[in-house]
Amino acid sequence: MTDRSCVSAGSRTEPDTNELRPELSDEHWRLIADLFANAKPNAKGGPPRRDPRACFEGVLWVRRTGARWKDLPDRFPSYPTCWRRFVEWTESGVLEKAWRRLIGKLDRAGQVDWRAGFADGTFASAKKGVSP
Repeated sequence: MTDRSCVSAGSRTEPDTNELRPELSDEHWRLIADLFANAKPNAKGGPPRRDPRACFEGVLWVRRTGARWKDLPDRFPSYPTCWRRFVEWTESGVLEKAWRRLIGKLDRAGQVDWRAGFADGTFASAKKGVSP
């Protein structure tokens, strides 16, 4: 697997060459596409829902680059759309199922190095004083 951890977040007006390649191969999308097939229509009406693959690739881009949602390049659906799908898929368990299938395939192909891991977090100051 190629190391894309150092790819810059890019620019919405001048994408670098890494911005132009898809986040997910057709082969990998076929492996998980059925998980996204039962999307509910918008209960409030409005335009049809955006393509789930395009939204999923937007989610992958944000997770891969560490960029803010609002920095999502124009080649993806809008950042609020991708973020809403991310929340929906996380709450329904779809995202975890997709992740497990994709990681499983890559692991069976010997493309996952389980010796390396990364953690990220946000730290906030603790309140001062004694808690009841």
